[in-house]
Amino acid sequence: MTFKYNNVYINGTSTITGPYEARGPFNKYYDKSYDNFYCGTSTWEQAESKMLVESVDMVLSKVMKVKKEVDLHISGDLLNQIVSTNYASATLGIPLIGIYSACSTSVLGLILGSNMLDSDQIKNCVVSVSSHNNGSEKQFRQPVEYGGPKRKTATFTVTGAASAYLSRKESPIKVESATIGRVIDLGITDPYHMGAAMAPSAASTIYEHLKETNRDISYYDLILTGDLGVYGKKILTEYMRLEYHVEMKNYDDTACMIYDLENQPVFAGGSGPACLPLVVYSYIFEKMKRKEIKRVLLVATGALLSPTMTNQKLSIPSVSHAISLEVNHDLS
Repeated sequence: MTFKYNNVYINGTSTITGPYEARGPFNKYYDKSYDNFYCGTSTWEQAESKMLVESVDMVLSKVMKVKKEVDLHISGDLLNQIVSTNYASATLGIPLIGIYSACSTSVLGLILGSNMLDSDQIKNCVVSVSSHNNGSEKQFRQPVEYGGPKRKTATFTVTGAASAYLSRKESPIKVESATIGRVIDLGITDPYHMGAAMAPSAASTIYEHLKETNRDISYYDLILTGDLGVYGKKILTEYMRLEYHVEMKNYDDTACMIYDLENQPVFAGGSGPACLPLVVYSYIFEKMKRKEIKRVLLVATGALLSPTMTNQKLSIPSVSHAISLEVNHDLS
């Protein structure tokens, strides 16, 4: 399912990271980074919620808005019952739509907000996501103190929070269209190979978006997937070529970009809901504002992983959502 938008813009963004991200290649583009996983709190979960609150406060300060002027907050995270979002919302006091779509949550939130803006149901909204490496490891695998070895195909959950302010007020970044993806399950059972589980859903969504918008892949200057990692990126490239006869030109994966893979112990790269927006809202948006990139398709990928189901040896379904962002030439 694909939507076209007439008058939706991203007016401002904010990015807050943990220590590993701060040592990556985009450190100078982030708004704020912490040097430890606790971020001045006593637990990892509290740290994630704190970063989320700060990211909302920061983006509102950039667009010169106060909380009571915000119609809606759309937010999600990886933890059970999206507790990071819920505790943050209790502090923020903005009407909340809490969402969960695993690591594809960031783009799903942008789509929901864009649809409500385009249909004139709201005047503005803040869309946020967060994730925390240690909190996610504790929930989905084993606590980091366990010290269990991991396969080289595993990814490293990003610690951070990101927010975007959307409205119908013109700005340099325009939301052009979006595609809701289908849940795909090709039988992958390895929770340490999320790239393999998610790549088929990313391929399906990219293909459907191109078909429903009647576009060639060359329409986009850049296509970015969310967090397939080194191995998932290769699988997607091959899958698109063999299944859909599409060569992935001008393609990259934010999980392969956010860290220094040569010098940081992050296995196959990054993951988590915050991975894609931290790269996009910082580095990619700077390139778009300088018009070095004019059209980008963001494809957030989500492994719908449940420890309960993987312990039952069941497969891991996945879903991917896409959103097309373009430079607003009317402001040139």
